[in-house]
Amino acid sequence: MYRREWSCVGTSTILLVDDEKDILQVIRAYLEKSNYIVYEAETGTGALQLFEQLKPDLVVLDLMLPDISGEEICRIIRSSSNTPILMLTAKSSEDDLVNGLLTGADDYITKPFSPRELLARITSLLRRTRPQLNWEQGSARSFGGGSLSIDAERHEVKVEGALVALTPLEFKLLECLSGNPKRAYSRYELVNLIQGDDFDGFERTIDVHIKNLRQKIGDDSRQPRYIATVFGVGYKFLVNRDE
Repeated sequence: MYRREWSCVGTSTILLVDDEKDILQVIRAYLEKSNYIVYEAETGTGALQLFEQLKPDLVVLDLMLPDISGEEICRIIRSSSNTPILMLTAKSSEDDLVNGLLTGADDYITKPFSPRELLARITSLLRRTRPQLNWEQGSARSFGGGSLSIDAERHEVKVEGALVALTPLEFKLLECLSGNPKRAYSRYELVNLIQGDDFDGFERTIDVHIKNLRQKIGDDSRQPRYIATVFGVGYKFLVNRDE
């Protein structure tokens, strides 16, 4: 497991889309060494399914896929999301590259490429495009018309104005999920975010902590108001922050 300092803002999840398994393995190994969380797809259909499930922070997209072209995938993603997209392409003519960028890609790299250059471009893209979620000093974030408030500085959570006693781990879970509303986190991501690679338990322990957290904030798993189960993936927070 790869170690992370506690910071939902600093966590970056990358979706790799390429039908060449050797390339996927090399890129994945290199990115994981740099503490990125990586998911893979070898087809356009699989890529779009994973994108909807995981809402990754960045997509590395090969333009030549067996079922759907990379350009079409890019258009579909761009129709509903501003997630940065880095194209992988064997096409090196100026027209091909311009057309790829016009479909909505943010940057490109031509094959063959060095993993070091790819990492540098990914890091640069995330730095330029990823929104920062700042917890204001001395102020609470509220959700659901003020029914739930979270104060990161005071380490306090209130439900309907009443303080709720959360364990440090439960607070981190709630802070992370609510900091990125509607983004699905896998159990594996959550384990790494809140406990790091020195944790020797199992990903399913997250289910127990989520169950306890739901009980404390008055959330029903059958009709969730705040925390929803994403089947086959993990969990996500349902409510955007109050204005």
